[in-house]
Amino acid sequence: MSRPQTPRNPGKGGTGRSSRRELGVRALAAQALGPALAGERSLSSTLPPAQRACRGEDVGLLQELVQGTARHAIHYRTLIKPLLQRATKDNTVEALLLIGTHQLLAMRIPDHAAIAETVEAARQLGMDKLTGFINGVLRSLQRREAELVHAALVQEHAHPAWLLRALRADWPDQADAIIAANNSPAPTTLRVDRNRNSRDAMLATLVEEGLPVEPTRHAPDGLRLTEPVPIQALPGLAEGLLSVQDEAAQLAACLLAPAPGERVLDACAAPGGKTAHLLEIQPDMAALVALDNDEDRLRRVEENLARAGYPAGSAQTAHVQVRCADAEDLDSWWDGEGFDAILLDAPCSATGVIRRHPDIKLLRRATDIAQTVAIQASLLDRLWLTLKPGGRLLYATCSLLKAENEDQITAFLARTANAQPLPLRLDGEMPGQWRPQGRQLLPEIDGHDGFYYALLSKVPGP
Repeated sequence: MSRPQTPRNPGKGGTGRSSRRELGVRALAAQALGPALAGERSLSSTLPPAQRACRGEDVGLLQELVQGTARHAIHYRTLIKPLLQRATKDNTVEALLLIGTHQLLAMRIPDHAAIAETVEAARQLGMDKLTGFINGVLRSLQRREAELVHAALVQEHAHPAWLLRALRADWPDQADAIIAANNSPAPTTLRVDRNRNSRDAMLATLVEEGLPVEPTRHAPDGLRLTEPVPIQALPGLAEGLLSVQDEAAQLAACLLAPAPGERVLDACAAPGGKTAHLLEIQPDMAALVALDNDEDRLRRVEENLARAGYPAGSAQTAHVQVRCADAEDLDSWWDGEGFDAILLDAPCSATGVIRRHPDIKLLRRATDIAQTVAIQASLLDRLWLTLKPGGRLLYATCSLLKAENEDQITAFLARTANAQPLPLRLDGEMPGQWRPQGRQLLPEIDGHDGFYYALLSKVPGP
């Protein structure tokens, strides 16, 4: 594995002895990564507390230590296995070993600093008795790197075996490119609020500020940062003039294309990026219902709407309802009045956004797919009942697996007599590839995430 060209700051947080209450960046990274390695919790829940506890100058290093290690954890596990006399059962110890491995193999941190500061992190976490073990494993890796890397080439793809089989079965010609994209850092893509500024004007503002940014190729409101930039440095982000959203996800509101006076349902709405985009595209909808069954995530919807200029209780949101309910339980939330348009951003394996959430490779299991397929099918059947004759439903996932995408829609059309597919249209070029049903976007290095879209119409009855 070659080392990247971007220099890395070894970080101040891991040097010297400190109290266990003053954890350095590597100790915080191990605490955040350990639960994901055990398959217990996602990084989206463990990384934010670590970021808040981290020194400001080390937040970028923390992000790389956690996300970068998670991205290659399967490969790193295989790499260090010959150096362990026995498997470690402590998730935090394993996290420290893998974080040390990531520094040695993939970051421009001097080897002596990477090892010493990882050992110091163990002390900060109260693992004094294990410092010799951690030091020994990492020094052995340092000495035997070439030999071990060669022996572990078979695992260098850093994907679980079940997912590799699925990708190669579904995408035999594209699997290697998908794996390479999954193992690359995701670019930061922004959405401009077209109600308050044009993309061209915002692009000019950011360029004038010296920020490395360019327009997205497919999403009409999108801008992509061509180099990593601290999000806090972006003018307009706090005010909602800009939002962070991948280009593929930005296409949802454009493809649904709500019209003035329409009643629209955003099912499975959290965290609210697509909800806000629907309002930015069409503020004159008659009603917009944002539905999700997770109260905590619904607060994110309300926060995103407020940032976009649609605070709860305001005149601007009189036609917007944010509801906590199970979308399948129609009696708990639906008033019986049909919707003209529905966005179903369905629960899925999230295999199209692995580069953005690398812990997916650690958390997902092959048995999860049948469960998500069943949930998706039930949601399609139930929400179809709420759609007006002549209305349209946009089915979306951030999955790469055909079982959750084109096969799901093919099965739905076969059992639903009044459903028919509609063409997907954008003002510009539609990305991805046409499938027997819908459109599949595969993840691209320096491009969009993996996504799937299918648009369906409800045929009016006689």
